Formats: sequence, structure tokens, C-alpha cells
Amino acid sequence: MPQEPKKFSDILDDDRETLRQLGYAQELFREMGGFANFAVSFSIISVLTGTVLLYGYGLKFGGPVINTVGWPIVSVFVLCVAASMAEIASAYPTAGGLYYWAFRLGGREWAWCCAWLNLIGQITITAGVNIGAATYLTGLVTNALGIPADASVPILGAINGWYFWLAVMVGLMIPQVLINLRGLSMVSMLSDFSVIWHIAGVSILALALTFAGKYHNGWHFLLSTTHPANPVAAMTTFAIGPLTVPSLVMKIPGVRALYEAGPYALTFMLGLLQAQWTYTGYDASAHMAEETFLARMNTAWGVFLSVAVSAVVGYVALLALTNSIPPGKIAETASDPYPVLYIVRNSLRPFFANVIAVTIAGAMWLCGLASITSMARVCYAFARDGGLPGSYLVSRVSPKWGTPVVAIIVTSLLVVIVTFYSATYAVVTSMSTTALYLAYVIPILLNYRNKRRQSGEFTTLATAPWSLGRYGLAINLVSIIWVVFITLLFSIPPNELAGLTMLGLGILLFLYWQLSQKRRFRGPRTGGPVEIEKAEAELSPRPI
Repeated sequence: MPQEPKKFSDILDDDRETLRQLGYAQELFREMGGFANFAVSFSIISVLTGTVLLYGYGLKFGGPVINTVGWPIVSVFVLCVAASMAEIASAYPTAGGLYYWAFRLGGREWAWCCAWLNLIGQITITAGVNIGAATYLTGLVTNALGIPADASVPILGAINGWYFWLAVMVGLMIPQVLINLRGLSMVSMLSDFSVIWHIAGVSILALALTFAGKYHNGWHFLLSTTHPANPVAAMTTFAIGPLTVPSLVMKIPGVRALYEAGPYALTFMLGLLQAQWTYTGYDASAHMAEETFLARMNTAWGVFLSVAVSAVVGYVALLALTNSIPPGKIAETASDPYPVLYIVRNSLRPFFANVIAVTIAGAMWLCGLASITSMARVCYAFARDGGLPGSYLVSRVSPKWGTPVVAIIVTSLLVVIVTFYSATYAVVTSMSTTALYLAYVIPILLNYRNKRRQSGEFTTLATAPWSLGRYGLAINLVSIIWVVFITLLFSIPPNELAGLTMLGLGILLFLYWQLSQKRRFRGPRTGGPVEIEKAEAELSPRPI
């Protein structure tokens, strides 16, 4: 006889028991379904954020072909990374998943390193999303109101300057933080809405530019390598806040000559940051595991499908935009402070241009909202196990709202500080890409190593219902090679500050570990049945 479908309360009991087997009590409210779990990651990837904010950056370095060919290339490699992560998420469905995975697969040293990289990446990606949204919104408003580009305001300086954008970013973040503080229900609802908003937005963008746009360049243009002449030749300095610092990399013999020669292969690879940064934050599905029903499968599918769907939707948006660049205006488009607005305003009637512009602004805000959600869970999970200064306070969960209140506030303040320090948008995005992908690759590398050695813990069909099967080792290896490549690529000029910052942070973390945490940090503080029952008994009754 066919089995009766499980009751909702039984599903909750199964998820709670899975979490108990991993050593944790159910502290966070489990209110998120499979679609909502996918929606959080899809919202953070946000093709209407990454493809828009770094559109000019990619065009400047690679020309039109960076969108036509570069996006699919990056998409394939990122899908390998996402699939490798999804398999591990299926085996260990916990909040702050990557850190816990690294502990189970490699021990406390790997876990501690992974947690810090993931937290740094989460903070910098949230900074990138929200400062990008502030930049874009400023351009949208100033263009609509006819405010001159060189206008300024007291204290903050130029309207099209970093410190004014920083002030706008803070204004955008305040409601994001408040919504996150008040509980997961509204975040989940807005994440679901965000999926519809993004897909509808891309559809409107593509249809309007295709059928109502003035310009249609064709495939010859889409595959062209035409780009502004030698955009990396003068990268002899970089900014740290208000300071200008001479480039250290350019002083290495032969490096400056290489950059001044401007080989297309180099500029094309640098332009891949546009696509690679867009594909960040999809680990959010794993971080929301303790708040998701049927966590073993839903979190895995959330990680993988958020990348797969974004690959298709993002490609449609990029082709439509690139096909609509005004003839002979590649350099002007790439150098414009708001290149996507430049394209739509030159190609469409004001009504359609304004609808698209507002849709993109909404997508960016929703992306920032979801990014804060994920960032706070990483911080909470690490603090819960004593990995952060002030962990006892940071790991507190509101009994009323079921959210990690202090973690949300602390990480949001750090977002503002990091944004002030970085001074340029490309540096924020490079830092977040590098840190996050290093955190992604650690558990993948450990899982690959253990499988090859057939020792320690590793994913199998028995432990991971969402499994890569016999293709797992090959997909894992491709993921590892790709992450090594992009880490090196996005740490050189024009993103030297990102590379130096990551190196400096690495040194500080190593010293912090050796001098303090090596003796104190024991890894995830999982408990036995007695401890878990006691912890759950102290919590407020959970809604069913």
C-alpha cells in the first residue's frame, strides 16, 4: 500500500532529530520551505545586482565578448563548485554550514580558518551589494532630477563620491536590519517575492530592449573583443580610504611592462570578475539549514538551483544589454558611472527606461536584505561554538523573534566599516569573491582528500541523499583548480588592495590562532542527548 504523506509536525520532528544527531539543539525557528531556501541564495546572487553593478567593469576589460562567452565559462565552473557544496550540505544540514563541514571533514584548524574566511566574505559581499545599490540609486535619482554630476553636499562631498554613497548605503541598510531583527517570516516572504521580482525584471529588460529598443548590434558585435585601449596601463597606485598608495606588484620586474602591453588574454580574465562576483552568496541556503524543512534535500537543491537558474536568467539580461549598446559607444558605456542606465536611457523611451531602472533598484535592495540574513547566520554559528570575541553575547537568540539579534547588528556595523576602508567598488567585490571562494573550497578539498584516501569522513550515498555519485571526485577537482585560479587572478592590479588585504588578514589570523585560539578553540560545541534536551527545554515553545 502507498505510504501516507508525512504530517508537518513529523517533518519538523525528523529535522530536529537530524540536528540532534549532529550535536545541536533546535534554537532557531524552522519556518522556511524549499522554495524559500532557494530564494534566499537566488536573491543574494541577484543577477540584477552583479551583472548591472559590474557591467562597465567587464566591458572595459573584455569588450562585448566578456558577456557572451565569459559568463557561460564562469557559469560552468561555478556550477561545479555549487554541486560539490550541495552534496556536503546534504550530509551536514547545520547553520553556518561550511564551518561545521570543515570540522567534520578535517578538524578544528580547518574549521576555524573556514569560518573566518566565510565571515569575512559574507561581510564584504554585503558591503559590495549595498554600496553598489547606493551608487546605482544615486545615479538613478540624479539623472531623473537633472542634478549635475559634479554637485556636492556639505561634509560628504561630491554626490557621485564614495562618502556620499556610504551615507546612502547606511540609509538603505537600516530597514534591512530591522526586518532581519523582527524574524524570519518576513525575510522568507520577501525572498520568495524577490525571485518573482528578478525573473520579471529580466523579462521586462530583455523584451523591452529586444522589441522596443533603438539598437540591435547582432552576433558579430556580441562576439567582438573591442574594448577601451589598455585600461590597466596606469595602475601604479591604489586607494585605502582617503590615502593613495604606490602599487607593490607593479614594482616587480616585468610586471609593469606586461600590463602596459595590455595583452587581451589578461584583460579578458580580469573582466571575469563581473560574472564571478555575481555568483557569490549561494552558500546562504546551507546557512539557513536549521530554519528549513526537509533540510537534507532542500538546502542542497537551494545551493545548486540558485546558481543554475541565475546562469540562465543572467545570460538573458547580459545579451539583451550588450546587444543594445549604442553603435560606436563601447568606451562611453564602459566609462559611464552607471553603464546600464546609459544603455537603457539611450535605447528606450523614458517610460520603459524608468520602469527597468526602478526594477533594478528594488532587486538590489532585496539582495542586500537576504545578504544580511546569511551573514548573521554565519556569525551566529561561529559564535555559538566560541569562535569569536564576545561569543556568548553574539550567539544570543531572541526568544521573541527567534533571530540572532546581536549577530545581525554587529555584522551590519562591520559592513559599514569595511566599505569605508575599501574606497573603491572593485576592491570590495574582489575581497568578497576571494574570501568566499576560499571558504567554499576548504570543505570541498577536505571531502576530495578523504574520498581519495578512503579515510576519515566523506560524503557517500548513505550520508548525503543529494549525491554526485561517481562523478563527485572529478567535479570536486575541477572546483578546486578553479578556486585557486580566481584567487590569484583577483588579487593582482587593479584589485591589488584586495590581495594585500587578504594576505594581511591571513597573517593576523595565523598569529591569532597560534597565540590564542590554538589552545582555546575546540571546534563545534556539540552536546549529547542530555545537554540538547536541557537546551531545548530552556527555549520558548516553537510555533508549529
